[in-house]
Amino acid sequence: MIRTLKQSSLRVMQQTGIGRLVANSKWRRQRLLILCYHGVALADEHEWCPGLYVGPSHLERRLALLQRLDCSVLPLKEAITRLYLGDLPPRAVVLTFDDGYFDFMARAWPLLRRFGYPATVYLTTGRVERNLPNVSLLMSYAFWKSQQRTFDGRDIPGLGEQYPLGTTDQRQRLAQQVTDALFCGDVGEKRRDDVARMVTERAGFDYAAVLQSRLLTLMRPDEIRAMTAEGVDFQLHTHMHRSLDDPQEFVQDILLNRELLHSMTGTWASHFCYPSGNYHYDYLPVLREHGIESATTCDPDLATQDSDPLLLPRFVDTDEVSTIVFESWVTGVAARLPRRTRRGGTGTAGHQIPTGRRYSNAWT
Repeated sequence: MIRTLKQSSLRVMQQTGIGRLVANSKWRRQRLLILCYHGVALADEHEWCPGLYVGPSHLERRLALLQRLDCSVLPLKEAITRLYLGDLPPRAVVLTFDDGYFDFMARAWPLLRRFGYPATVYLTTGRVERNLPNVSLLMSYAFWKSQQRTFDGRDIPGLGEQYPLGTTDQRQRLAQQVTDALFCGDVGEKRRDDVARMVTERAGFDYAAVLQSRLLTLMRPDEIRAMTAEGVDFQLHTHMHRSLDDPQEFVQDILLNRELLHSMTGTWASHFCYPSGNYHYDYLPVLREHGIESATTCDPDLATQDSDPLLLPRFVDTDEVSTIVFESWVTGVAARLPRRTRRGGTGTAGHQIPTGRRYSNAWT
């Protein structure tokens, strides 16, 4: 009910021209909207997990809307410099994509090139060389897509019998049980991949065909080099996509991420994105010490000159975000009205299976 009322309010403001006034205001010109995307579906991933994936047509409509609203879509580094100089152009926007999955190259980049828009990819390097699908995501996807009524859990870590696959909760719980078993203790990476293959095949899929499709798989080193040559900006996202409690251990993971990224792009990255938006305030001094110039969160807001460069807000766009809400963030209207926000918290990020609503944006 509240969500419907808020969207109705936004629609009225758009129809009465308030959105256009805010978009053209000095107030909006002093602010930067950093947009966040994750996966752009190769197939039907946006139907499986609409809180993590968007369809290619969704992204195309968003880019067309940015063009129609005459937004200034800037490279990340230029935008952050101009933000703190007080020199932003009208309706400044930055496009960021987290993780570095192959679908960016296959689906997002052709659209970005067509519109002439720059983009930053925050790349996690841990699975770039061992180029196999993300274990947790693949199992969740396989259970979701399976046509079987039950799953044989014998010899699968965390399981051991027959399990129903009839409801979303049952499939979700099953994927989480296996994930919890695989990511606790000393289970090695090869064993995790072997289990993911077993689960995929028992769920009724050809694992070799999944590998060939590059579903849920990061870009390879040669692809990252090619994308760099074409103008994609690759920045830091940790090596293992985790937020550790110890700031020193956390920054060591980032430094490894930086070394590997340098070997592929030839540049030293200094801009960072917190994995899953999780951050600790204790990170900030250590990040500054190692030359990190900016760090983005998943807290929805517009960045201003008063924003801490290591806690920059972003709006996460997903298939669940309506056009009216997205446009209200682009114009700046949404940032001027009361809303809920998500804060990064201080806990260690675990290996949670996405449920469709991975982040909490205002008014989605």
